[in-house]
Parts: sequence; C-alpha cells; structure tokens
Amino acid sequence: MLARLPTRTTTRAPGGRTNAYLVGRSSALLVDPPAPDDAIDAALADRTVAHLAVTHTHPDHVGGVAHYAAETGATVWAHERHAGRFERATGVAPDRTFREGTVIPADRPVAVVETPGHARDHVAFALDDGALVGDLAVASGSVFVGPRDGDMRAYLTALRRLHARDLDALYPGHGPVIEAPRTRLADLVAHRRDRERRVRAAVRDGACTLDEILDRSYEKDLTGVRDLAGRTVAAHLEKLAVEGAVTWDGERAAPT
Repeated sequence: MLARLPTRTTTRAPGGRTNAYLVGRSSALLVDPPAPDDAIDAALADRTVAHLAVTHTHPDHVGGVAHYAAETGATVWAHERHAGRFERATGVAPDRTFREGTVIPADRPVAVVETPGHARDHVAFALDDGALVGDLAVASGSVFVGPRDGDMRAYLTALRRLHARDLDALYPGHGPVIEAPRTRLADLVAHRRDRERRVRAAVRDGACTLDEILDRSYEKDLTGVRDLAGRTVAAHLEKLAVEGAVTWDGERAAPT
C-alpha cells in the first residue's frame, strides 16, 4: 500500500506543498516528511512505521524527520556518503546508511537508486512497479537544477536511468503522480537539451555575462523566478564548460 500525503511547507514548488509518502502498513517506510502534519498523523494511525528515509536533504523534504523519528521510533536511514549532511539538515543521526542497490526492508521492499543532479545526495526509491523520485521529475513544468549542489550532467544521466527502467508510475516530491513515466522523462531530457542549445547559441552570438545569456535563453516572463532561471543557466554553463563547448569562469562565458 502506498499513500501520497501532500503537506504544506516552505517551498517554491507550485502549490506550496511537498509530498510525503508511506509505503507499506505493518512495517512501513515513511519518505520525505516535510513537516509535522495532521494528514501524515492520520495516515500513521493504522500503520507501524519501521523505517524513515528521504530522497535528499533540501529543507522542504526533511522538516518533519526529527518529529516523526521520535514519534515512531523508526530506523532512520541516510545516504552513506552524505550521512553528516543528513544529520546537519535534520538534527538526527542516522541509524543505518544506504547506497545504490540497498533494499530497505519495509513490508513492501524498496530499493535505492542513486539519482544525483538536483542535489548531490539525491536518490530515488524503486518499488516493483514504480519509484518515489523526489525532485527528479514533476508531472508538468521542469525541475530546478542549479550550480554548486546541483549538476546538470548528473541530472540528465539520472533521468535516463529511470527512463531505462520502464516503470508504470513515478511518485514525485511535488504535485500529482506521473502516469506515463517514459514519455515524461523523455520530455524532461528534451527540455534540458533545448535549453542547453539556447544557452550555447547565446554565448556563440556574443552574450557573455549570466544576465545577458539568461535574457537570450528564455522567451517567457521570468518575474518571480529569475533567480532560479539564472542559476539553472549557470548549471548549463558549467556542463558546457566541462564538455569543452564554452569557457565559463563563473562570471563570463565565451565560445571555444
């Protein structure tokens, strides 16, 4: 049994909610509790939570970890390479750690799939017919990938890895269930490739600062999201620089 529990929290995602998930019943896994919430409490009333984990440690996915770890006594899991980051974000020391392929032994077993890109510690949790994908994908729109914590090359790889699994559904961290995963994942890859072409063309045509490249790469109104769009363009520039397509020093870009 899988329950999606949209929870209001501090997030810039559309709708202002982050999805928590409960997987199983008698030995359940709680994923991404964003905050203490009545809907989560009601869902817990007839379940025993044995495990608690998060897809990544951004604040809108971990705000309820300490509360529900204390309330349920669940085994708290964290990424083995990012356990310190998890503890700093949640205030909770993990009981166990996972890595690629680890199976969390809930009564509906869940396997860890490493999917960095949106965040360096990002993972998905694969079920027999679907996956909890955090901020890897959304049903409409696109996912923010910025520099420093994000990596556009890794993000595209993660999308393709999930696409290859040919799952029946994806359960995202924000918004409704994705019912046609392969189509949606392919669309997200195509969107990023199109943005990359626009960024590269802007640099080739003489734009060199981030603001100049941003203005030439987007045709839509960026009111309210210009900062996020700018950081996304910076992530594209970092990718293109690694690949030798442009030079980028964090302030100015040039064609190679």
